[in-house]
Amino acid sequence: MSEPSAFIHLAVALDGAGWHPSAWREPGARPADLFTAGYWADLVAEAQRGLLDFVTIEDGFTLQSEDRFAPDQRVDRVRGRLDAVLIAARVAPRTDGVGLIPTITTTHSEPFHLSKAIATLDYVSGGRAGVRVQIAGRADAAAHFGRREIATLAPGSLRDPRFRSEILAHFDETADYVEVLRRLWDSWEDDAEIRDVATGRFIDRNKLHYIDFEGRWFSVKGPSITPRPPQGQPIVAALDHGADDYRLIARTADVGFVTPHAVTDVAAIAQQVAAAREAVQRTEDVLLFGDIAVFLDDTTSGAQSRQRRLDELAGIEWTSDARIFTGTPGDLADLLQQWHAAGLAGFRLRPAALPHDLAQITNAVVPELQRRGLFRTEYSTRTLRGTLGFERPANRYATA
Repeated sequence: MSEPSAFIHLAVALDGAGWHPSAWREPGARPADLFTAGYWADLVAEAQRGLLDFVTIEDGFTLQSEDRFAPDQRVDRVRGRLDAVLIAARVAPRTDGVGLIPTITTTHSEPFHLSKAIATLDYVSGGRAGVRVQIAGRADAAAHFGRREIATLAPGSLRDPRFRSEILAHFDETADYVEVLRRLWDSWEDDAEIRDVATGRFIDRNKLHYIDFEGRWFSVKGPSITPRPPQGQPIVAALDHGADDYRLIARTADVGFVTPHAVTDVAAIAQQVAAAREAVQRTEDVLLFGDIAVFLDDTTSGAQSRQRRLDELAGIEWTSDARIFTGTPGDLADLLQQWHAAGLAGFRLRPAALPHDLAQITNAVVPELQRRGLFRTEYSTRTLRGTLGFERPANRYATA
């Protein structure tokens, strides 16, 4: 795993009107625009103005629900989504510098389709594409497709021996899914396209390769029908809470999102991820990003008041899998600096309410980190791999 650099990597996770369930009722929210391209273009443009590494865009195969394991019947929450990959493709030509990482669900989808979509996004964005892989372990998601049955889960299922083997199989399936993606992205060598009008040869067929992947879940011949992406390999990201011993990050990710709640958690998580990577004998670099949900305001009391107001509207105190930070941009910068020194390469901030908390990040958190010499003052490379410090990888199928 890469050692943290002097600079902090910083990203935001975009989800609807914000991560708090009542964010759509904030005075500055834009609930009527949630399903418009302009709304997402504005958010990503703001992230770019703040020189953020990338944005992630949430997605899934089920309606949002307060119950992690089943649908709910609430009508006072945002429900419904646009397709994350299509959002990213729509805003890509209007942005420059910021990375675009849509979320896709590996369960029930096909890696050949997704490899083509993300390769296309990489072309459309000029080399700023990535993908966050996630698992759909709910029975109602499986019912949309009718190809497999999934047991109904409940809190604690991952540690229940009756369900653990099935759930871990989902993680193993995702690892195979990502392996197929990576092989398909490499199935065209970089110079496979000749485009020689005089000889009439557009491609060198010898530089297109069958991937011949055979596994428990996928049998994929290849090659892709899309040439190798500009980055060679778009960034693969995954959120992992560690109940699976961080096997998803260890086996698949360039960027791993983790959820420490205190600085003392950071070193322990980094050690667990390193051990998981060693167990699968993986040597490629992985950047660990800490996920933090944020309520930000000019004063701590202002941020606390906004959180209380949103909780009252929701009728319940909002909780999250990630640490919830409520305070000023300066106080958040202190926390980021401390956790970065403890071993995190960067952070994915989850704005509690959009666009308010995103603007606080770009207008106040970023300048404070810049003042401390911890964040860039310009994009120095055009690709997401370059922004994250990764080299462009060699093609596994190319011959010397």
